[in-house]
Amino acid sequence: MRHLRFLRYMDEVARTGSIRGAAERLNVTPSALNRRIMDLEEELGLKLLERRPRGVRLTSAGEVFLTYVREQLNDADRMRSQLEDLRGLRRGTVRIACSQALAHDFLPRQIGAFRKRYPLMTFEVMVVDHERAMGLLVDYVVDLILVFRPPFLGRLRPIMTLPQRLVALMNADHPLARKAKLRLADCTGHPLALPEFSTGGRQMIEERLSRAGLKLSVAAETNSFELLRGLVAHTGMISFQIEIGAEPDAMPPGIVVRPVDERDLPSADLVLGQLRDRNLPLPSAQFAEHLAGALRGRMEVPAG
Repeated sequence: MRHLRFLRYMDEVARTGSIRGAAERLNVTPSALNRRIMDLEEELGLKLLERRPRGVRLTSAGEVFLTYVREQLNDADRMRSQLEDLRGLRRGTVRIACSQALAHDFLPRQIGAFRKRYPLMTFEVMVVDHERAMGLLVDYVVDLILVFRPPFLGRLRPIMTLPQRLVALMNADHPLARKAKLRLADCTGHPLALPEFSTGGRQMIEERLSRAGLKLSVAAETNSFELLRGLVAHTGMISFQIEIGAEPDAMPPGIVVRPVDERDLPSADLVLGQLRDRNLPLPSAQFAEHLAGALRGRMEVPAG
């Protein structure tokens, strides 16, 4: 399978944007790597790389070839995992991108449960916003995404969707904690800690505020959901989260969770997905099946 080695070389050149940089990471000489690429360009009759004083950039032909490269590498990884499965090793790597809301509790629990069945499995998890997750999926950096409100992509195949409401997090002694359900207007005048604009939940809030003509007092915003919880715990601010990321039993002591009225913020989908027409490596396919079952089980539990 020597041809796969060169495909991995091309993939690394594309990722680093540099023949020299890729050669250093691959432990080959830059001249030898460049020669291999030039031989391929001569064979194809097309330039794959635009060589610049500082690095290289893919040509249009190079972009097409890179898609082929990553499809071939994906198929090879899937074949290896199937061979390992036949040998009874159950070994492999699951590559997944997820929203921050899943990173604190839900996804770690599911990884733990999965590894009890398949202890030789390893995981590469990237915690990113929904748009970045889609880019990683398209670039074959990850096999799966688990994100809230992903942007439209024709190549995305949803494996499982789970409607999610936004909930409010606050101290148990906050004046609004006495309410069973909140309206956004209730939060007027109270300091808020909100996630940055790249998150699906923040975008939902801003869209509703714009339509309703409401103005809330944003005292802090951050790209860290851990910091948001800390701000709620130590400053008395209110924050918002999708319900799967705000399980009451996973909250720090003294923080309570209250649903936001769906007249203000209707449910939106949490999506487990993969690229359409892509054959997943066996480890990722098995974990996708596990996650789908866990999400399906939550649909059978009435929302609190």
